[in-house]
Amino acid sequence: MSEVTYLGAIREALIEEMREDERVFLIGEDIGHFGGAFKVTSGLLEEFGPKRVVDTPIAESAIMGVSIGAAIRGMRPVAEMQFADFVTCGFSQLVNNAGTFHFRLGVSVPMVVRLPAGGGVGGGPYHSRNPESWFAHASGLKVVAPATPRDAYGLMKTAIRDPDPVVYLEQKFLYRRLKDDLSGAGPVPLGQARVARFGHHATVVAYANGVHMAEEAAQAVAQNGYEVEVLDLRSLIPWDWQAVLTSVKKTGRLLIVEEASRTLGFGAQVASTMADLAFDHLDAPIRRVAAPDAPVPAALPLEEAYRPNPAKVERALRELLTY
Repeated sequence: MSEVTYLGAIREALIEEMREDERVFLIGEDIGHFGGAFKVTSGLLEEFGPKRVVDTPIAESAIMGVSIGAAIRGMRPVAEMQFADFVTCGFSQLVNNAGTFHFRLGVSVPMVVRLPAGGGVGGGPYHSRNPESWFAHASGLKVVAPATPRDAYGLMKTAIRDPDPVVYLEQKFLYRRLKDDLSGAGPVPLGQARVARFGHHATVVAYANGVHMAEEAAQAVAQNGYEVEVLDLRSLIPWDWQAVLTSVKKTGRLLIVEEASRTLGFGAQVASTMADLAFDHLDAPIRRVAAPDAPVPAALPLEEAYRPNPAKVERALRELLTY
């Protein structure tokens, strides 16, 4: 298979799962004739028809409700929110209904909610949110955030096949910036981190856009003889705390990188868990690089100052390594 983009990998996974399982269908705003806001579903209406590529009104709560009902009746809906920010209009359906029906009613709700998330594209405060912590905190939902085309492909397949509702965060900034060969790629297990770079002087834990910032920073400090291990969580709920613990025990230093705002970001959970489990192995305080507690600016220079980037990660990493 030739190389495909991050966006193309998501699209390929959707096509394959729809061909293999007639229960899988797509639902969302402008996903049919228009092909989706970012063209992820371009051409799928022509192959699968309007009953499996369902255009909806601008009504996120309705999209969620229809998806939940279809999932309970045995279908496997994949609902698209044009931007992750818009999920707020369907928040109650997703959190209070999809996330709790297994506990309240004993029924499976096998649905996927696609959330194009993150900044770096000048989308401003209504189109750049990283909402993973909302859903990580809402018991009953699974949350994934792929950083590479192969994982975007594999995690989508896993999410569609999962018996529980999965919030699938896809990174707009990465859509057309990354390419990979999907030969041999398959479903990626939930809760299994990936070692993106091996090292022994410090551990950097990241996910989604943060992984590439961490890798670039690790490459920069390698010029000074530091070998830094980079862990890509891939899955946030469940998350691979064992892999993080193993790495921190080896390196004695931990830096966490996330694009979301700092207070109560998912990185805080990683830090708390490692402070509890790895305290005796730490040679320095746990550090975090995250966005400030403010809406994402629309102006590109302000957004660049707001978001984490490789330079900020490198600076924090050097401080940690020389502590």
